[in-house]
Amino acid sequence: MRLALSLLMSCTACLPGAHAEPVHGDTATVKAVTKAVATRLPRTRITHVDCSVLPGLCEVQAGSTLFYVDPKVHFLVVGHAYDLETHQDLTAAKLLAINPDSLISTPTPAHAGADATQRRTDAAPPPANISLTDLPASGAIEWGGKGPHVTVFSDFHCGYCRQLHQDLKAMGARVTERPISVLGTRDVSEAVLCAPDHAAAVDTAYAGEAIPKGTCDASGLDANETFARVHGFSGTPVLVRDDGAVVLGYRPREFLNAWLKGGD
Repeated sequence: MRLALSLLMSCTACLPGAHAEPVHGDTATVKAVTKAVATRLPRTRITHVDCSVLPGLCEVQAGSTLFYVDPKVHFLVVGHAYDLETHQDLTAAKLLAINPDSLISTPTPAHAGADATQRRTDAAPPPANISLTDLPASGAIEWGGKGPHVTVFSDFHCGYCRQLHQDLKAMGARVTERPISVLGTRDVSEAVLCAPDHAAAVDTAYAGEAIPKGTCDASGLDANETFARVHGFSGTPVLVRDDGAVVLGYRPREFLNAWLKGGD
């Protein structure tokens, strides 16, 4: 497992009280880590410690917050752990499991590249309502059932996009997926776009599996990128309803059911 981590030598979220509940990993190590964290961060209420997720690090849950420490608790790591082999944001997945109603869009790892950085720094704030009429069909990947229609700006290595894909598929929604390469996934997007079966290719891409490369007009992906940059889409997913209403970030299925029917 190869991981990208953001390291900070301070605690960014300290909660009242100090108490440990479920633990995973070597019992002696977990107990020692729990005790050391409680000593060094006495105002932090520890709700879960897991020393089996990341090599050389223990994951500490403090309420709805996650951080990491080394087994001797000399260093505290704040940020997202990204598995470079499976292309999964491990921290985002855990935060989503802790709080399914989280409205956070996927953060961009450090290796995402200059294009993503430019989107974050140069883009205007995203509008609440937009028109998609000028976007070419060549950048659209169509899949789904016969339910309400939604357009999704996504990245195939985005953990929240993967969860959204599963939710929309289960709901029978009709989806127009417009990939934008926030996490360096242009090659994957082109493979999906050029695949003969879009629905199967989207499933394969989100599963992290290889897709045979095809040949087709992929210029529409450039239009997706430009549109996202101009409209301030700095993360994924971004959902756009047929009436132009915009939602930034992942939303739970209950919200989607109401929103796709025209709710706020």
